[in-house]
Formats: sequence, C-alpha cells, structure tokens
Amino acid sequence: MSETKSMADDKPRGMTGTNRAILIAAIILLAAAIGYAIWRDSAPAAIDPAAPNAAAPGDQLAALEARTKSEPNSADAWTALGAARFDLGDFGGAAAAYEKATVLSPNSAGLWSALGEARVMGSDSDPMPAAALAAFDKAIALDAKDPRARYFLAVKKDIGGDHQGAIDDWFALLADTPQGAPWEADLRRTIEQVGAIHKIDVAARLASTQPRPLTADEMPVAARAIPGPSRADMEAASQLPKGQQDAMIQGMVDGLEAKLKANPADVDRWIMLMRSRMTLGESAKAAQALKDGIAANPAAAGRLKAQAQLLGVPGA
Repeated sequence: MSETKSMADDKPRGMTGTNRAILIAAIILLAAAIGYAIWRDSAPAAIDPAAPNAAAPGDQLAALEARTKSEPNSADAWTALGAARFDLGDFGGAAAAYEKATVLSPNSAGLWSALGEARVMGSDSDPMPAAALAAFDKAIALDAKDPRARYFLAVKKDIGGDHQGAIDDWFALLADTPQGAPWEADLRRTIEQVGAIHKIDVAARLASTQPRPLTADEMPVAARAIPGPSRADMEAASQLPKGQQDAMIQGMVDGLEAKLKANPADVDRWIMLMRSRMTLGESAKAAQALKDGIAANPAAAGRLKAQAQLLGVPGA
C-alpha cells in the first residue's frame, strides 16, 4: 500500500486503515435481504462454501463463468458472476463482471452501485476512484434512494473533510432504512465511529432515529402472508372451537409440506414453511425445514439462511 493520509485531509492519496475499515463496513449492503427492491434477495445466490453439499468455490465459480459464456447476453448471469467474485475477494473480477451486466441492464441502480462498490474495494491507492464515483452517480440518477450509492457518496464527503455532511447523509439513509435491513447495525456503527473520531456528538440522534416500516413491495418472503384460505374461510374458521382452528392451521402447514415433497426446489415454500413453524412455536421443526431446504437447494443456501435469520430460526 502506498503513502497514506488521514481522513481529515482534503485530497487523500492513499487508503488509510480508518478509511478501509469504514469502506469494509459497507459490504453488508450486499447481504441478501430487504432494502433496495430486494435486489440481492432476488438475484442468483453468491458462492456459499459452507452450504451443505455445496460444490467447492472454484467449481461454483467455474459454473458461473461457464454460464456467462453460454448466456453472454444475460445480465443475470454476469450479475451472479460479479457477486461470486466479490464474495471471494476478487474485486477487479467482480467489477469486470458488473461492467458487463450494466451494459446489458443499464437502468438498474443496484447494478451500478454494486459496480461502484467493487471499484472502491479493488482500489489500493485511492479511497474513492473516479470510476467508482461515476458508477455511484449513475445509480443515484436512476434511483435517488439507492442505499449503497448513498452510503458511499457520504463516505466521499467524509474522506474529503466534510465529516458533519457525511454524518448527516448517513442519518438520512438511516431514516430511510426499512425495518430489519441487514445493514442497519453497521450503518449505526459507522456513524458512531466517525462521530467519535471527529468529536461530533451523535448519541442523541442515533437514539431518536428508528427504521421506517416496510412497504409491501419491500417485505421479504418470510414476512408475507402464507397463501391459504380466503377471507371468508378465515371468518368461518374464527367461529370454530380452538381445537378445530388448530387443526385447520395444522392442515395448512401439512399441505405446504406435501407440496414441498412434490417440489423441493421451491425455495419460497421452504421459507413459508419456516415462517409457519415459527408462528406455531415449533422452532425445532423450523430449524429442520431450514436444513432440509438447504439440502434440496444448496445454491440457495445464502438466501434461505438470510430469511431464517429474519424469522429467528435456531441455528440460522
């Protein structure tokens, strides 16, 4: 690493340890979950070498690279490859894949901000390369609420010396952060750390800033209603004795399990089954559903674990 300067310098020439720590905290923005149109949650799963029955990371990466060769015009294929390379620490390779994806899907703010992040993380000499900034600006032009781009543009203010401006921007992002977003804790920690470094009191603002409620479109599968009886059916069920109501609910869950036996590749149904079990207080069965779902869908292990964590499934 070349010569470095502190975050207070106007024109940083290198990546200081403090800068790198703040940038690394932003990696959580890639987690599979809610926040920005569930962008990663709906994307192909990245490599998860810890998943049961998963192929070796090298084999998985080779498969993703092979897919881009067989589907060179698929933005999803290049996105999956970019995410996998990023997760393996190959930031230059991730940027190259995301560049291909943005050409094929130029109106995706999430792709542009992912490209910007890969370019930042791949830089050893400049904490905010011009190419990364251009990608973040493109993301914001497409979606002013893109959280990853907003985070990094605030980072730019901080490394440029505008620490209060950066903190204000992070607070604005925190106010727009939906409940359960995986980056909330890291965002709060970043605000605390930068405030402490520059002696800016943030405690009261942090205490008073709460995540906003989820919109229906942002709500992850784990939090959505399980497909089941109609409103009329539920009204009729409410008149039944409790024992019969419990039997009806158990029948719905059993029906869900039966569908999974017929089609174990339905990841959404595994998530719904986990939610059902947790709602019924059957945490052990929810944990087993997680294990079974991963065993049947090793490529979706990351997504299943993320949703299980939202539900509080033991072992997730």
